Amino acid sequence: MRKPLIEVAAAIALTLSAILALAPGAHASSVMVMKAYARASATAGAETGAAYVSLMLHGDADRLVAVSTPAARMAGLHETRQVDGVMKMAHVDAIDIPAHGMLEMKPGGYHIMLMGLTRPLKEGDEIDLTLTFEKAGEVQVKAKVGGVAQMN
Repeated sequence: MRKPLIEVAAAIALTLSAILALAPGAHASSVMVMKAYARASATAGAETGAAYVSLMLHGDADRLVAVSTPAARMAGLHETRQVDGVMKMAHVDAIDIPAHGMLEMKPGGYHIMLMGLTRPLKEGDEIDLTLTFEKAGEVQVKAKVGGVAQMN
């Protein structure tokens, strides 16, 4: 008699944990990364680079607040925009993503700036990125390194 009760209790616990994981506002599971790539270094001595991600939220609005990678000493969120007819790049503290919305980073817009590369980014390599969201928390991503032509 005790064994069936234990099995039923275990089944209920598993079911409840699955329901909670799928609930609105669920953390990392609400972020779906569709594409992640980094631009190959132009020279062997390059100390900076850029990475891009395209993602979709399957839940409430969220904010991308930080990024880190072992491929660089520092990584930050940046935006390239036109100011008085001149393209300028600037650090941004966070990127807002609407509920059930998308974020598409690309050259000439939002991107991840990699500073102090630990080694040149070579075409065909992959780098690990950790995206930190205000609500969803940390999301691990592998970004493929490619040439400019492969990024579109």
